[in-house]
Amino acid sequence: MGAESLRSFGIGVAMCLLCAFAPAALADGPEADGLSAPERRRDQFPKEFGYAIFPYPYRLPGIGTGLSLIAGALNIADTHTDAYGIVFGGDVKGGAVGVGDIHLLPRRLILDIGYSSLSRAAFQSYSQRGMNTGKDDFTVAEVGDSEYFGGRLTATFFDRRFELYTAWFGSASTLKSIRDKDGNLIIEAQDPPRDRGHTALFGTRLDLTDDYTDPRKGLRLDVTRTQSPPKGSGPDYFVMDYSATAYVPMGRRNTLAINLLRSDAFVRHEGETDPAALQQQLGINCASVPDPTQQQFCNEVISTTVAANQFGTATTLGGFSRLRSYPQGRFKGAHTLFLGGEYRWNLTDEATPFDIFVMKGVRTSVQIAFFYETGVTSDTRSDLYERSQMRDSYGAGLRIVTASGVVFRADLANGKEGFNAAIFIGYPWELQ
Repeated sequence: MGAESLRSFGIGVAMCLLCAFAPAALADGPEADGLSAPERRRDQFPKEFGYAIFPYPYRLPGIGTGLSLIAGALNIADTHTDAYGIVFGGDVKGGAVGVGDIHLLPRRLILDIGYSSLSRAAFQSYSQRGMNTGKDDFTVAEVGDSEYFGGRLTATFFDRRFELYTAWFGSASTLKSIRDKDGNLIIEAQDPPRDRGHTALFGTRLDLTDDYTDPRKGLRLDVTRTQSPPKGSGPDYFVMDYSATAYVPMGRRNTLAINLLRSDAFVRHEGETDPAALQQQLGINCASVPDPTQQQFCNEVISTTVAANQFGTATTLGGFSRLRSYPQGRFKGAHTLFLGGEYRWNLTDEATPFDIFVMKGVRTSVQIAFFYETGVTSDTRSDLYERSQMRDSYGAGLRIVTASGVVFRADLANGKEGFNAAIFIGYPWELQ
């Protein structure tokens, strides 16, 4: 590790330790493996069977709309194994499948694998990185024949209080075109190469809470290193993430959850930073675009690619997990700082079987959540501590926690750029 890596590691550890401000969340627990931690409320490896199947509409800027169908079966055949899939209809064709919680060693070594293939996909490319762009300051990079595949291996110990995990994800896609925010064609790629790459992840978790799936009190720490070797003309860099979440009990069954994240990218070797060379590699020529405004849009896509190749990209903000009022990956930069708070009000707290044809399982809790989040990302560290650079999200959500270990979540968030609604599986801040 270089000097900058060590400095960031020290900052991250110090930030995680700050979460000790909630000693009351731990003080009433027994000694667990030498660490003070609350007792687990239930078995951390549930086997209750459940399933769900439901439609999910989508809208991709510059690509179109459609309806997808999501299905999943949990704890199949009296095991811990889950299977899930999604099929896309409409303007996007394709789907994804996955199998999770495969216990290679019972309660010790767990494997998750997945694969997806899409005929078309879209990525919003804003005019610059960081926080200083408007809601509509983006173009759309359309890719085709996209494939994503990979797996994660988790070694877990002490009733899931300590984990080591590693993951590997590969991807392949081809740039098809660049479009404006309304979907109008700016330029079409000519004989572009098929872009292939992969990401490797290594991490550890310390879970001093009363439940792995639905914590009500305690402390959770994650440190993750994500390695992204050069992909095409991209950079060789890695990202260090430090995440700490405190769960403070409020009354008999409610919880205040507070999450702090710091993420930093460290570039070993820069990627291609010559705009002309990048255009040639991507099979596009911005100078050939006759309209001056659209030519500027094309050049902005190249300039943000140059910045990514020079600085790397840390954990992004926006989407299902952090700054939920903004679209997925809305804010990008080499450094990220995020703070979020969520009050989880448990309306019910009992094991109740349910079977409503499209969904079956055992409900253990129904929650209403109120949340507030703030965060910033930048290519320079100094901007992380400027309040004027930060963006906020706030809102409310409904959650169903099941005995099979799944949390069904629906959130409605508001921010500077308006409302955003999302349906997702799992609590926020947990994606690694």
